[in-house]
Amino acid sequence: MNIYVCIKQVPDTEAVLTIKEGKFINEENIKWIISPYEEIALELALQLKEKNPGFKVILVTVGPARAESAIRSGLAMGAETAIHVESDQYLNHKTIARALAKAIKDDGDGGIIFTGKQAIDDDASLTHIYLAESLGIPVATNVIGFRLDSDKAIVEREIDQGARERIEMQIPCVVAATKGINDINQPRYATLMGIMKAKKIPIKKVRFEDLGIEDSTPTVTTEKLEAPPEKPAGKIIEGEMKESIKELVKLLKEEAKVL
Repeated sequence: MNIYVCIKQVPDTEAVLTIKEGKFINEENIKWIISPYEEIALELALQLKEKNPGFKVILVTVGPARAESAIRSGLAMGAETAIHVESDQYLNHKTIARALAKAIKDDGDGGIIFTGKQAIDDDASLTHIYLAESLGIPVATNVIGFRLDSDKAIVEREIDQGARERIEMQIPCVVAATKGINDINQPRYATLMGIMKAKKIPIKKVRFEDLGIEDSTPTVTTEKLEAPPEKPAGKIIEGEMKESIKELVKLLKEEAKVL
């Protein structure tokens, strides 16, 4: 069975982001990583492969040339091969999902498709749903538990007030993983041997324009992008308790405006 893992390259969570030309993130000196939820999904896929000889883990991503570094990181963790749909243009979530779906269809028979529940850059939590729609297969999001049962995927997902919902899906299907799925909180680190091996693995390159996807015009345009204002420094109120409380109440009313 082929197990596809859809990954997205995002800025490191510790990166300091600045604005370029009022509309774009300045990409200079940014460290790029695989979105953490998708690393969890990849770890689950690798564990599934280890328990089932003959399974194959294939990475799929849509993005510019720099996204190859994320692919190499995934290959170093243990994936066998990868598909890179190359595009320098901004694509909306539905178009990205359609590109992923077409790349998977063209590659062969799809089995389980793992994604993260959301990417940490835009937090949209949309692509996996559009992906399942494009492929005409079932999907489960925010999945905390997963197991195979013959030709079915049995998943558990978190719902309101800590309860869990159990779903059975026919394969092929899309599973959007969250942290803690099957008790996975930390994906494996790539070994030195894995890193060296990953450098030699050929990546299937596909130009977005060659997929034949119609109407890829962005449905959302960026008018303006700006960093949030810096938080003012905190204030320390000194003096007697009674007077300090009066001053605190005054500041909360006049400056913080919370009273």
